[in-house]
This record gives sequence, structure tokens and C-alpha cells, in this order.
Amino acid sequence: MKEIQYNKAINEALMEEFARDEKVFLIGEGCQVSSVETTRGLVDKFGKERVIDTPIAEMAIVGGAIGAATMGYRPIADLMYSDFLYAAADEFLIKSAQWRFIHGGRQSLPIVFLAAMGGYRKLGPDHSHCPYSVVLHHPGLKVVVPSTPYDAKGLLKTSIRDNNPVCFFFHKALIGYKESIPEEEYTIPFGQAVVRREGTDVTVVAASYMNHLALAAAEKLKDQISVEVIDPRTLEPFDLDTVLKSVSKTGRVVIVDEDTKRCGFAAELMAQIMEHAFDDLNAPIKRVCAANYPIASGPLEKYVLPQPEQILSAIRETAGC
Repeated sequence: MKEIQYNKAINEALMEEFARDEKVFLIGEGCQVSSVETTRGLVDKFGKERVIDTPIAEMAIVGGAIGAATMGYRPIADLMYSDFLYAAADEFLIKSAQWRFIHGGRQSLPIVFLAAMGGYRKLGPDHSHCPYSVVLHHPGLKVVVPSTPYDAKGLLKTSIRDNNPVCFFFHKALIGYKESIPEEEYTIPFGQAVVRREGTDVTVVAASYMNHLALAAAEKLKDQISVEVIDPRTLEPFDLDTVLKSVSKTGRVVIVDEDTKRCGFAAELMAQIMEHAFDDLNAPIKRVCAANYPIASGPLEKYVLPQPEQILSAIRETAGC
């Protein structure tokens, strides 16, 4: 085992996959340098022909990646911030998502869209979104949201090897987070949630950085409420079975989501739990989400994004404490 930072785990996965498959290449703005070090060093080892710096042109980056994928390459389109996917919406959400379907499954499209997501860094409304609910609305795109270095490395390797377009959203607030991972190579299958903490009173489902806030809340309440915390790891495919199994045990659910409460992922998951496990519920499902408001800059950010005290309150209310 070795200790590694979240961003370095992503970098290590890229290094290994570049070495394993010469069809893998990276294209994006500033990817030869990388402000968060996820792609740093790749150009020195593999050259500018496989690590391609581009102008600020998201439509061209994504469109070029799609074209390359149709010719048998495995491009990684580095969009820098997930907010920028909207600048390439047609290529990203329409073309790449539907490509295999409209070609009757005869054409693979192995692309990874790599981007930093999330707030809690006071970067304002243009660099703080978690746009996965928008992506999930377009069938054909897989969505990966790792919360740990172990998951970031294993899931990125799986993403690069997949024959479908995969959105790999890593959270900016986790970049410096460290944990031990295996020295040897490993991958993590899509669609397998993990129970980060076992409990009997309340189920909390929370992805990416929200999972860390949920675990902190569970620890704080450990003498009062037994909280089970589930990390989905991938939102498409989504491991609903693990969630339903937990709900059948606890009878109470809190969903923590950094996206907005209105039309967000938490609303979809709440609906699925109601459809499949209504008779197991002993209390209404609660959601802790971002406000239906643009993400404010600076100190005002905390009034929009989910806060620890909101998670604690939701768990207490759901448990009847």
C-alpha cells in the first residue's frame, strides 16, 4: 500500500493507461501543465502528439475527441471545469450520448470527459457547478463521481477502457485528500456503490465531497443515532439495489446532493426509492441540496451550498430526535 493524494491518483491512472494503450491521448485547455496537477508530467513522458494543448474552444475539443474515437482512438477530453461542458453542449450531450444508438451499436465511442466540479472554493457561479443531473438527462453517457483517491484511480482506469462516453467528474475540494491505495494495478467496476459506514437508524446517500460531509455528520451523531452512509461512486450506472437494501434495514433516508434541490439528482433518487421501497419507509425522505439559486461568490457561497449543520438537522429530524 502507498499513500497518495486524490489529484495524484488521477495522474497515476492517466500515466498507467497512456503506457498501456498507445491509442489513449489527452486533448484540452492547459492540459500540458494542469493547474491541479491531474495531467502534469504526461507531456514530458508521452510527447505533444498525445498530450494536445488547445485554445479556449470546448466545442472543438469535444468534437475532435468524438472524431478521434470513431477512428479507434481513446481520447480523454480535459474540459478543466465541468461548468464548461455547456459550451460544447451539442457535441457533448447530443452527439456523443446518442452516437452508438443512431449507428445501431456498430460504432463504439470510447471517450472520457475529464473535469473538476463542485464548490466550497469560493470560485463563484462560473466555476462551481455539479452538472451531473444535466448529463444524466441524456441517455448514453456514463457518470463517475469518485470521493476517494482509491476510487479516483480505479474508476478512471475503468472509464478509459470503456467503449462508451464517460463523464469523470472529480471534486476540487478533494484534490488534497490522501489515503492509502494498492501498489499493484486495479480497476473498479461501474455501478457498484459502497457502504462507507454501517448503521441501523438512518440511511444517508451522498456522492463525492458530500460523502465526506455525511460521514462527518454520522460520526458526530454516533452516540445518538446509528447512521448508514452510502457512496454511489457512479451515478450512471447507479447501484439502486444497495440503497434499497439499506432502506429496508433503516426505514429512513436522507439524500445529500451538491446540485440544486429542484430537478436535481436527489429528486430522482427520492422518486426511485418511493417507487421501489415505499412500504419500507417509516418517515418522509429528506433532501439536503443546494438552494435553487446561482452559486454565489466568496463568503455568500455558504448560503447556497449544503452545509454540515443542515445535514445534522436532516438526520435528526428523520430519526425523530
